[in-house]
Amino acid sequence: MDQFDLLVVGSGPAGRRGAIQAAKLGKKVLVVEQGKRVGGVSVHTGTIPSKTLRETALNLSGWRERGFYGRAYRVKQEISAEDLRRRLLITLDHEVEVLEHQFARNRVQHIRGKASFVDPQTMQIVKDDGEVVTVSAASILLAVGTKPFRPDYMPFDGKTVLDSDELLDIQDLPRSMVVIGAGVIGIEYATIFSALDTQVTLIDPKSTMLDFIDKEIIEDFTYQLRDRNMKLLLGQKAEKVERLPNGKVELTLDNGRRLTTDMVLFAAGRMGATDTLNLPAAGLEADARGRLNVNPETFATKVPHIFAAGDVVGFPSLASTSMEQGRIAARVAVGAIAKEPPKYFPYGIYAVPEISTCGLSEEEVKDRHIPYECGIARFRETSRGHIMGLDTGLLKMIFSLKTRRLLGVHIVGEGATELVHIGQAVLNLKGTVEYFVENTFNYPTLAEAYKIAGLDAWNRMGDIKSEI
Repeated sequence: MDQFDLLVVGSGPAGRRGAIQAAKLGKKVLVVEQGKRVGGVSVHTGTIPSKTLRETALNLSGWRERGFYGRAYRVKQEISAEDLRRRLLITLDHEVEVLEHQFARNRVQHIRGKASFVDPQTMQIVKDDGEVVTVSAASILLAVGTKPFRPDYMPFDGKTVLDSDELLDIQDLPRSMVVIGAGVIGIEYATIFSALDTQVTLIDPKSTMLDFIDKEIIEDFTYQLRDRNMKLLLGQKAEKVERLPNGKVELTLDNGRRLTTDMVLFAAGRMGATDTLNLPAAGLEADARGRLNVNPETFATKVPHIFAAGDVVGFPSLASTSMEQGRIAARVAVGAIAKEPPKYFPYGIYAVPEISTCGLSEEEVKDRHIPYECGIARFRETSRGHIMGLDTGLLKMIFSLKTRRLLGVHIVGEGATELVHIGQAVLNLKGTVEYFVENTFNYPTLAEAYKIAGLDAWNRMGDIKSEI
C-alpha cells in the first residue's frame, strides 16, 4: 500500500492548488482524477468552457461592434456549433497542458480512476482498466466539485433537453431556447445564446434573480436583457416538459401557459459529486445536495484529517475562491501556518453583459444601518466608452458617510470582471472616496469610471475629511 502525506481527490481549482501547495512544502502528494484528463469540472465542463464559449460568441457575432454598426452587424454570417467547439478544444488542450506541467514541475503524482473510502485514512482507486490500487494518507482533501442536478421529471436526451454539461456537445445552434433556472449558470448560458440571436426564454420559480447582487445592478441588467427581447418569466414554474414528434419541446407552466421551443437547458442547481466516495466508511455524510460541511477557516470536516474545498462545500462556488480554499486546506492539512485571506473577494458573472461585485451591496449597508452615499458612473460618460461604442454599462460605489471608506463596488457592463479588482484593492486596503477623486487614471480607459463615480459620491458627501 502506498503512503502519502496528502491525498487529493479531484484536480479542479481547489484540488490542483491544494496539491501544488503541499508539494511546495516538501510533502508527498497524490491527486486522483476520475475524468479522462486533469482539470476537473472547471476546465472541462464549467468555468473555462463557458467563458470560452462566451468569448467566441461575442467575437464571431460582432456583438461588441453593434453599437457602431447596428444590430444587424455580423463578423461571421452563419455561426455553427462547430465554430464554437473549435476554439473551445484549443483552449482546453492548453489548460490541460499547463496543469500537467505544473504537476510535473512540483513532483505531484496523479492517477486516473474513481476513489472511494475503505476507512478514514485509506482509499481504494479503481482505474479505467479495472486495476484496483489502495492508498493511504496522513491527510485527505476532497475537491470533487459538483455535477448538474438532473431531476427524474425532466426528459433529458442530450439533444433537445440538456443539462449544462451536455450543452457543450450540441451539433446545431437552436433558433429558440428555454432556460430553466435563473442562477449564475442559467443566466450565463441564456445571455450567451441570446447574443448569438437565439430567441431565449428564461424561467425560474422565484420572482427575483441573483439576490446576492446589488438590486440597482440587477435592475440595469434586467433592462438590458429585455431590451434585446429576452423573455424573463420569473415567478413561474415549468410543471411539465415533453418532447414532441416534430423534434421540438413543449413546456407547460404552473399558470397554464404553454411554450414550444427547439431546445431546453435545465440549469436549476448542481449536486456535490460525493455519491461514489463511500463517505460512511470515513465517518462522513453529505447533505441533501451532496455537499460537505466544513470549518470555514480551516476547511476541515468533522473528521479532523479529512478536508473539503471548492464547490463541494457550497457558496460561493467560484473557481477563484476554490483555489484559495484548496491552498488553505492543504497548508492546515500538512501542519503549516495558513493566513486568513483578505475579507473581500470579487464575484464575477460572465453573462452578456458581465456583472462583477465586491464588498457590501446597498441592501446590506441598509440592513446594517450604516449611513452611506453612492456614486454612479455610466460607461457612456467615458471617452473610452465612446470609442468602444458602448451605450450601456454602469459602475456603482458605496461609501460610509462616517469614515468615507469604500464599502462596496458593483459593476455591470463590458469588462466588469476586470475592472472590479481596482475596487477590491481599495476595499481591502481600507481606502476612502478621496483616493478616487485625487488619483490619476489612464485616459481614455473604462477605469476612468471610478473617478467619475468617486466625484459623484464626493459631490454628494461634501469635501469634509473626517478621521479614519
